Amino acid sequence: MEDKMLTEKHPRAFEPVVLILNIILSVIGAIIGLQILTTLGVTPNTSIIGVLVAIALSRIPAGWLARYRSIHRQNLVQSNISSATFGAANSLLLPIGIPYLFGRPDLVIPMLIGATMGMLIDLAMLYWFFDSRIFPGKAAWPPGVAAAEAIYAGDEGGRRALLLVWGTIIGVIGSYFKVSMSAFGVAFIGNVWALAMFGIGLLLRGYSTTLFGVDINKLYIPHGMMIGAGLVAGIQILLILLKGRKEGKVHANAAAPGDYTRSEEQVSKGLVRGFGLYVVAALILAFLGGLYTEMPAWQLVFWAIFAAVSCILAEFIVGLSAMHAGWFPAFATALIFLVLGMALGFPAPALALLVGFVASGGPAFADAGYDLKAGWILRGEGRNRDFELEGRWQQFLAGLVGLAVAWVMVTFFHDIYFRQDLFPPVDRVYAATIKAGVDAAIIKNLVLWAIPGALIQALGGSERQIGIMLATGLLILNPLAGYAVLAGIIIRVLVLKFMGQEAETPMTILAAGFIAGDALYGFFNSVFKAKWK
Repeated sequence: MEDKMLTEKHPRAFEPVVLILNIILSVIGAIIGLQILTTLGVTPNTSIIGVLVAIALSRIPAGWLARYRSIHRQNLVQSNISSATFGAANSLLLPIGIPYLFGRPDLVIPMLIGATMGMLIDLAMLYWFFDSRIFPGKAAWPPGVAAAEAIYAGDEGGRRALLLVWGTIIGVIGSYFKVSMSAFGVAFIGNVWALAMFGIGLLLRGYSTTLFGVDINKLYIPHGMMIGAGLVAGIQILLILLKGRKEGKVHANAAAPGDYTRSEEQVSKGLVRGFGLYVVAALILAFLGGLYTEMPAWQLVFWAIFAAVSCILAEFIVGLSAMHAGWFPAFATALIFLVLGMALGFPAPALALLVGFVASGGPAFADAGYDLKAGWILRGEGRNRDFELEGRWQQFLAGLVGLAVAWVMVTFFHDIYFRQDLFPPVDRVYAATIKAGVDAAIIKNLVLWAIPGALIQALGGSERQIGIMLATGLLILNPLAGYAVLAGIIIRVLVLKFMGQEAETPMTILAAGFIAGDALYGFFNSVFKAKWK
């Protein structure tokens, strides 16, 4: 089966049988994402839902539906619906709600255009970066593992399917009893050092008042830590790229050392292209939003450069968190750059557009990483480079279809939500922060706590990302997930110690089941709550 998988021609995203279903599921995914984000403040993982729909259709005795027995077509469906869900909710509706709540509805259309550009650039940059030394395909990307294992189980059956089913059942039951089964499952897959720091951060945030007598979030301590860690992470990535070019070990059309399918040369070009695109997009957004009437020319240019740098650093932070832990603090990361923009003295309308622009990209970057990880596993983990790159391109096109449908849905229906006072809850936080302004104490804390964040990130190096992961945990209020991560790490270490490396594959399948079960429970629970709220 593996030989066939590595030599067959990859299905196309624009095949009628794939495209029609993808458009239908994109509409459904977008509606689900918009409804749940505006009522509950979260975006559900619809990737597993797309897998289940594709598997179910493949079992219907109709000639054209039999084509969905291809694991690669199922992967295209899965990529499409998740792109539509996150694109509509996080990348588009969330940004355009900020200027509306800020009292500038005239900026909604400019913000929609800017958010669309940010979303597309972020997706393109993940496509350019995936399976490179900085964002390797062999890294955890836990939801992607869960999606791939679900597809494999539906295709193969047998022991793999049984393990996945049991893991999913346990995941649903654990989630019902408020156990963070995604966090527990992630501990079986990801980097132990990175996840240990993530768990510690979750516990410190959850019990900061009890332990220290203060709420560290209100003091912006996690945000300062992330600023320091994020800056060092950006420097570490640049050093990796510069080192690869200096040693002359890579070429534009060759795989990077370690059998990656993207070389440092390709990533460097992608980074330069991405930065240039972000600057152009920021300038377009600035002129459409009339910021030239609010700022002198030098400040307008500085705002555009700051916005571009912020978007890239935000995608690094979000991407690294998603890659190692399957969690990403996209809302909090956008807030960090909002506060920094306030400290730099940008006028309020520029701040509203800035935070929306930064917020538009991160979720698209992380979600695409999960999807491409699933495809990377299903296509043989990069052993056939041509087949991997061909399939990755088709996934990119499937994702674009999802984002296009998401754009249509948000463009024509966002006013229905706004007229009912339905906004993503974090939009109110952003708008209130802009109106309240920033005081010197917050800036002092950001600078002060950026120092330990930078030192911890530097100490762990680019492989472990312990500074980013500690700050990610500190930004998320979920102490139960902290217990789950640390418990999972302990179990993983003990199992591997006493049962050996042969236990690793069954543990990975069970972990995928835990994550899938948590996603399914969260999805249906969220849909039910959103329906009745």
